[in-house]
Amino acid sequence: MDWIDSGFASLGGWLSSLLPDNNWTDLFINGIVAGLSGIVMFVPQIAILFGLITVLEDSGYMARISFLTDRLMRSVGLNGKSVMPMISGFACAIPAVMSARGIENRKERLLTILITPLMSCSARLPVYTILIGLVIPNRYLFGFIGLQGLVMLGLYFLGFAMALVVSYVAKWFIKIKEKSYFILELPVYRSPRWKNVWHTMWSKARVFVIDAGKIIMVISLILWALSSFGPKEKMHEAALQYQHSLRVPGADTTHIQYEYGNKKLENSYVGIIGKSIEPIVQPLGYDWKIGIALVTSFAAREVFVGTMATLYSVGDEKNRGPLKEKMKAAIRPDGSPVYSLATGVSLMLFYVFAMQCMSTLAVVKRETRSWKWPMLQLIYMTGLAYIMSLIVYQLLK
Repeated sequence: MDWIDSGFASLGGWLSSLLPDNNWTDLFINGIVAGLSGIVMFVPQIAILFGLITVLEDSGYMARISFLTDRLMRSVGLNGKSVMPMISGFACAIPAVMSARGIENRKERLLTILITPLMSCSARLPVYTILIGLVIPNRYLFGFIGLQGLVMLGLYFLGFAMALVVSYVAKWFIKIKEKSYFILELPVYRSPRWKNVWHTMWSKARVFVIDAGKIIMVISLILWALSSFGPKEKMHEAALQYQHSLRVPGADTTHIQYEYGNKKLENSYVGIIGKSIEPIVQPLGYDWKIGIALVTSFAAREVFVGTMATLYSVGDEKNRGPLKEKMKAAIRPDGSPVYSLATGVSLMLFYVFAMQCMSTLAVVKRETRSWKWPMLQLIYMTGLAYIMSLIVYQLLK
């Protein structure tokens, strides 16, 4: 991932020195290339995740997990078959919600659908990875347990634990009386078909690049346009300030150009939108750029990284280095870092709990044949994400 990220950063810098300085070059480098880097960078992790899930399925162990967890699941209003959609939810909530059709009991099926999006799907992985790399030190506990890996595991466990809590509470409010049975055929153990594993890794990575990539690219291009243009008066005022600063004897040209890039971004259409929603997200420790990313990533969670890549590229005239370095260098008006430990952990928790996926809501509507349940899902998950993020930020700041 670091190689891919650095490669795209080098490509952007090389193209900047090679191509003429105009809007088309800006669109190509800060819109298309920056958007592509936000897609391709996470292919290795997506492939590994799906590969490991395929090994579990192909060996015959996945069905046994259902049998082993039946007692735990029944204590929170589910049954052993609910585990299959929940584990599938670690890959993607959409097929996971559809797979709940195999649960005969209507109440248990509905509960499973309501909690499955709390599983940390592969779309959350890019967000976790970049935030953990930014705010969690690369240290080892007891000499062999990586702290960053432990935090990643904790985020996955937190989603699963909260799903059980939500199910336990919701079972008292869903008034469906129906007898529950647990009948399951256990396949024989066998060695995984490695050809099938490699094929799944390749196909899922390709689907991620094509399906998620299309959404990310479209949003990246829209963001580039909104980030590059704004009301004429404000953009003209920023340009005049830039020209005036350059005339000051002994002025630091690099710093002035960087400030001008940030000023242009703040006065652009995306900056105006971001500033308008900043009061809502400020108590969570987020600035207006993160607020924009929260809005755009409602289309798909992985868009967060593409949004950050576009915003920080447009605000940086010199395309300085990988995205992680740009985010690490970001500072608030008071000089404090934007991505402190408190902000990073708060943002991670927001993405653990929030329903940031339009496609999942559409599938839940289709499976339940009502807008009541997807709207309930959207409200409870967004409220949960906001409250948990607020508490954590206020404690850690």
